[in-house]
Amino acid sequence: MHNEESRTDLGNIRIHKNVIASIASLAAIEIEGVKRVGQDLKSGLMEFIGKKSFSAIKVEFDKNGEVKVEIPLIIKYGYNIPEVAAKVQENIRNNLEKMTNLLIKDINVNIQAIEKG
Repeated sequence: MHNEESRTDLGNIRIHKNVIASIASLAAIEIEGVKRVGQDLKSGLMEFIGKKSFSAIKVEFDKNGEVKVEIPLIIKYGYNIPEVAAKVQENIRNNLEKMTNLLIKDINVNIQAIEKG
């Protein structure tokens, strides 16, 4: 399943996984100390050919409709890694809940590298 669906009196509303990944990406880079969202091989190749890709961010819906997000990050050198990661988790949760009304189960942050600012 690639999207989460809800029903209103007027019809269905579907939120695609890419939308959730996009919100998570934007929320992560708002946090001081985050250099950028990391990449996997596929998203690196897509960026190389000039296409925006959020495929490095993994989004899953469980059977209860709760969302699990896994996001790779590059952190700026000199910042406290656990502190930055916790702020990223909080900002992603706040933005996803505010924008989508979805229940967030897990937000896993994977630090891929440290780079100078």
